[in-house]
Amino acid sequence: MFEECLYFNSNALARTVTRVWTEAYKPFGLSPPHAFMLRVVLANPGIMPRELAKELSHSRSTITRFLDSLEKRNLLVRKMTTLDGREVQVYPAKDAIDIHDKLDQTGKNLTKLMGEIIGQDDLSITISNLRKMQHILESN
Repeated sequence: MFEECLYFNSNALARTVTRVWTEAYKPFGLSPPHAFMLRVVLANPGIMPRELAKELSHSRSTITRFLDSLEKRNLLVRKMTTLDGREVQVYPAKDAIDIHDKLDQTGKNLTKLMGEIIGQDDLSITISNLRKMQHILESN
């Protein structure tokens, strides 16, 4: 019935993938979105929330909620910028630095697993097409 519906099929795929990613990040006590945010902060210490919002394709309010949650868990720290007292920069806390390599390895393992299940070429093409479609839709 919905074979050609982008909305239905992209959301069905997202739910299936989310189940796998949720299990993988469960040992860290993180949801996949929280794990991705933490990985971005670990890779870019001092990143600003607006940059996180752009990188993760989330609203600023969602980013703020995620930051609040991760800060309460002592995984990151927000510091006021010296340039503008209204902006903050986000840094990984020691607890995040301690799990950095394991988080990155989990991401690599998931990508490898999906490549084995789906086929590496199909996975690469699908990801490329999804990113292209997102860019086109956001530009219109």
